[in-house]
Amino acid sequence: MENFMCKNEVMAPYLDKLGDRVVASSGIPSDRCHLGKLIFQSIKDDPDLVMQIDGRTGESETNASVLKRTIRCATAFRNLGVNTGDVIVLMGANHLDLAIPLYAALYQGIATATIDRTLLVGELEATFNNIKPKIVFCQSEKVSDVQKAIAQANLNSKVISFDATPDAMTFSKMMGTYGEEIDVNDFKLADFDPQETIAYLVSTSGTTGLPKSAIITHMNMSIGGGYIFPQAKQFPPVRSVLIVAPLQWLSALVNFVMGPIFQYGRIQSSVPVLTTPHILELIKKYEPRFMISSPPMMTALMKANCDFSCYDVLYLGGSAVPREMIEELRGLNPKTYIVDVYGMSEVGSMALANNACPLGSSGKPMAHIKYKLVDVDTGKEVTEPHKRGELWIQIPGYFKGYYNNPEATAEVLTEDKWFKTGDMMYRDEEWNFFFVERIKLLLKYKNHQISPVELEAVIRQHPGVSDVAVTSLTDPDDGDLPVACVVQRPGFQVTADEIKNLVKEKLTDTKHLRGGVMFLNELPLTQSTKVHRRKLKELVAAKKEELL
Repeated sequence: MENFMCKNEVMAPYLDKLGDRVVASSGIPSDRCHLGKLIFQSIKDDPDLVMQIDGRTGESETNASVLKRTIRCATAFRNLGVNTGDVIVLMGANHLDLAIPLYAALYQGIATATIDRTLLVGELEATFNNIKPKIVFCQSEKVSDVQKAIAQANLNSKVISFDATPDAMTFSKMMGTYGEEIDVNDFKLADFDPQETIAYLVSTSGTTGLPKSAIITHMNMSIGGGYIFPQAKQFPPVRSVLIVAPLQWLSALVNFVMGPIFQYGRIQSSVPVLTTPHILELIKKYEPRFMISSPPMMTALMKANCDFSCYDVLYLGGSAVPREMIEELRGLNPKTYIVDVYGMSEVGSMALANNACPLGSSGKPMAHIKYKLVDVDTGKEVTEPHKRGELWIQIPGYFKGYYNNPEATAEVLTEDKWFKTGDMMYRDEEWNFFFVERIKLLLKYKNHQISPVELEAVIRQHPGVSDVAVTSLTDPDDGDLPVACVVQRPGFQVTADEIKNLVKEKLTDTKHLRGGVMFLNELPLTQSTKVHRRKLKELVAAKKEELL
């Protein structure tokens, strides 16, 4: 495997030099993995760089301004009694204030939980009961729900509203009342062990149930985040990124964290809901160079004839990426580096490097991660190519598990610290890994396993299909009966029989659409624009009389 591992030839040396400078200043060797000190030093290095732009308002902010405000916020945390090891919650829009407590918390060793700002009171109560935050930052319209959830959880958490409201202290008032004006050279960041100190509590995708909070330490992110541009030939790797996801999703979080370290700017938007027309507007106005998109979002942008020519790098991920999508995008944008990326909340970044990989591959091993495939039936390691197994990995500092959830942790973490990804994969002779399916999403009809992804790939071959997701009806005797939920292309009249017959022509009898076909105007999506599999299954069950 070692001969095929991806080495980070440009970014790793830069991180080494930055870490050397931080350690030389503090005298603490482990500080090369202290995210707060790395960000602080990198921001100081280029004070005039525009770190962030709010595409809704047109406002922008430089590194110098961010540095000044994060110092004030960090001192406010100290004066409010929020210290290393404590937890804060961020559930705001992608405005310019959102990053300030995020970085201030990193300075102080405070864990940040980024959660879905659409959660209802009961969901918030369950989340707060689990993480027990000292402060919850939110928008004014959510203050009442947050306060109710805190009361029901019997907590004393402080509520801070990013915008004006008579019902809670505002962010600006917190900064003015509790923050201090300290010179950059006099401000001292907290010292702590980066291997053990939590940087983030990242919500797992929650497409099949309630989210869990994956623990990401400073070491996990500082090393793993350094590999987000394995193909980079220069520094900085890009000049700007367009954020098209809320902060609780890894694609946004990793750019909020690594952008300041790698000195590229961030274009985001504080709109309540990020629509396709607004994204098109942002791309046209700001010409970003980098974006991470889910396949459903990319489908919408392509349908709208988006001009991607400004991009140097486009990553697609979060769910299975159709091969045809990559081929079409590359054909339209030959100068853009376009790949399918494989990452997960529990790793805190990308888990495979997809440079110089064949089309359809999820990537090659990275030098800082250990890998193995394990047979899900026997528990034995798969050592030969082209044989399927569950991907297990070990990351630097190890995955610490799910916050205050030992049962969920025990399900995915072995005694010797191997993390079970839940993804079925295989590899070729050159250690290119290929994603097959989420094991939990595999359907089982009469003891025959069925991959929704395989069915979706076949159905997408129909020229009238814009998008598709496969779920199932549950039969007490036969198990899962596959159901195709189809979104038609404008101008086409696709019939259920056409879809069923296409599957019959391409796949064996056990994989046929015995549950039927449902036509939808759009697929239900999560906040990070992945297909919401649980909601899709609930929709099909509720409307099974409409199945064709």
